[in-house]
Amino acid sequence: MRSLLSAALTVSLALTLGACASSSPDVIQRGDAQRLSQVEDGVVLTVRNVVVDGSQSGIGAAVGGVTGAVAGATRGGSSAESNVIGVLVGVAGAVAGNTIERFATREDATELLIQLKSGERRAVVQAKGGQVLTPGDKVILITTSGKVRVAKAPN
Repeated sequence: MRSLLSAALTVSLALTLGACASSSPDVIQRGDAQRLSQVEDGVVLTVRNVVVDGSQSGIGAAVGGVTGAVAGATRGGSSAESNVIGVLVGVAGAVAGNTIERFATREDATELLIQLKSGERRAVVQAKGGQVLTPGDKVILITTSGKVRVAKAPN
């Protein structure tokens, strides 16, 4: 029972840490600080709510698989039976861990279609942040290290 509780806590911790990663326009990556960014002016044409699919780094599957294998191997009567149960429960744990990781890292986002002053159009998907953008809003596109974020233009 203790090993099962310990394994469950390990899975919870791994998934919690994985969910800390953010693609919010309000969070700037450390490597992008103090870098010169390109800024373009534009106007929002459309806003559409989307969902960014969660990641499948393999961490959830690995933790779930090990946890399941350990928990399953302690359940059988004979050594061979314990091994078979451990493998089966390990596979089930890996599938469950992968699914949990994927759903824990899903993110609500916004797809923005923006008309630049040059007449060109750009589409940007970004996680929902503190600013609510609506069609007609004047915005700036900030490009740093190949990543783009959209913010309301200063007055």
